[in-house]
Amino acid sequence: MQVQSVAVGWQLYDITGDALSLGLAGLAQFVPMFVLTLYAGDLADRFERRLMLTASYAVEALCAASFIALTLNGITQTWPYFVTLVLFGSARAFSAPASQSFLPQIVPTEVLPRAISVGSTVFQIAVISGPALGGAALIGGPSVAYAICIVLFLLGGSFVYAIDAAVRPPMETTASLFERVAEGIAYVRRRQEIFGAISLDLFAVLLGGAVALLPVFAKDILHVGSVGLGFLRSGMAIGAAVMSVWLTIYPIGRHAGLKMFACVAVFGIAVIAFGLSENFYLSFVALIVMGATDMVSVNVRHSLTQLATPDHMRGRVSAV
Repeated sequence: MQVQSVAVGWQLYDITGDALSLGLAGLAQFVPMFVLTLYAGDLADRFERRLMLTASYAVEALCAASFIALTLNGITQTWPYFVTLVLFGSARAFSAPASQSFLPQIVPTEVLPRAISVGSTVFQIAVISGPALGGAALIGGPSVAYAICIVLFLLGGSFVYAIDAAVRPPMETTASLFERVAEGIAYVRRRQEIFGAISLDLFAVLLGGAVALLPVFAKDILHVGSVGLGFLRSGMAIGAAVMSVWLTIYPIGRHAGLKMFACVAVFGIAVIAFGLSENFYLSFVALIVMGATDMVSVNVRHSLTQLATPDHMRGRVSAV
């Protein structure tokens, strides 16, 4: 996904010369995810999650193949690219709740927090290395980058399909789709620890989203140019990757809630430090601290949500 994101962004900007096309590319993926995620969570509770994930990755590979076809045919109209991104966002809407609820199905409860840390480590490595791989692949043209995406999506789908997971019987219910989705929302609202953790994350993201302003800081405040921007963009991912490795080796045990609150407080202090800093090195360290402390919060929240939710509702709760 990281490789494809770089390739699509580069190609759209090359075609249009308009930065707005980059925002529209993100919007084209977000809208179907927003519309379909709750429905996808319901499906993840009623059908086999392994097959849902496999099918989602297959559709994502199909989208990469579509980008290759558009590129090789020299299509310079942008709407076919946006249509493909809408399809890609739809596939992601189905893969997200299925993957989050699938992990507790294949990992014993006692090692679930450690497994979440491993997954977070791999994700952060992808966030750091994926754009670099995509940028290198673009030397050979967008088609090369998309071909790499096809291979990786199909490999991912094959690995998931090969997992020896116990087959879950389809959930039998006479409730309507609206009633089933409402049941998931009501469960989150009723379980105060889950509701509190989700709410805490919501406000942290809304009020601590400094990353969106990094180009402004790099150019007008820190005066470090595009190279400095690249370092700043990797700061949070570096902190998160290091912390996720630490949590894999030394999982959070007792007093997880207090540790999470402490890390959220440090995260807030680091955001303020970044906002006030006019020194590149201080700003870079602040971003690393933000990434590391946020990873502690992510680990606790994901573990809490999965462990406090019965299997037949994990899809809907993950979707919420």
